[in-house]
Amino acid sequence: MAGLVSRATTVVKARISKLLDRAEDPAITLDYSYEKQRELLQNVKKGIAEVVTAKKRLELQTQKLEQDVAKLEGQARQALGAGREDLARQALERKALVQQQLQGLDQQIAGLQAQQEKLIENEQRLAAKVESFRSQKEVIKAQYSAAEAQVMIGEAATGIGEEMADVGLAIQRAKDKTEQMQARASAIDELTTSGALEDFTSDQTELDRELGAIASQSQVDKELEQMKSELGTGEGKKELKQ
Repeated sequence: MAGLVSRATTVVKARISKLLDRAEDPAITLDYSYEKQRELLQNVKKGIAEVVTAKKRLELQTQKLEQDVAKLEGQARQALGAGREDLARQALERKALVQQQLQGLDQQIAGLQAQQEKLIENEQRLAAKVESFRSQKEVIKAQYSAAEAQVMIGEAATGIGEEMADVGLAIQRAKDKTEQMQARASAIDELTTSGALEDFTSDQTELDRELGAIASQSQVDKELEQMKSELGTGEGKKELKQ
């Protein structure tokens, strides 16, 4: 009786596990991840458009203030020519205030320009990664479909079906899961090697960091040699004086 219950439990677990495994369709998961990356890319593009719009708005304000500066300067000259130094002074004071506003706007425009360039650079880098992921996911989907077809053919050829959910099926299930895990590990290793799984939150790749370390070490060596040369020159001068 105990053996029968144990066998029934094994059969139930095998069926449940198989149903869950069928629900985990890699094609759906990969397509969903790709769409999420595309949404992120679209958000970056929207951010670029918003920055450009804000910059254009400030540039229009700058043009208006520049016209005001020219107008106030003309009014100051006109008032001074009419002997109204007090009015000329007022016009020049207003001109000075407007010029201060112009300086502030120029700084804001420069900041928006820098932000725009940085966003464009990030958008280009992200677009390249999304395209790389798209190509990679299609390869994985094709490999999964081929493996799935091979499993179906193998099951049909050996007579393993839904009716034979016994200990033999549990063993086969364990082998299949092992092969799937090996395939998944191989796919992840391939993705990591190709750079498709690179961290999106970082602006630097591993190559960037290594090159940066080399450049930093080279600069340190250069400065050290320069200091040695300067110290050596200084000691030589002291000996000549003596």
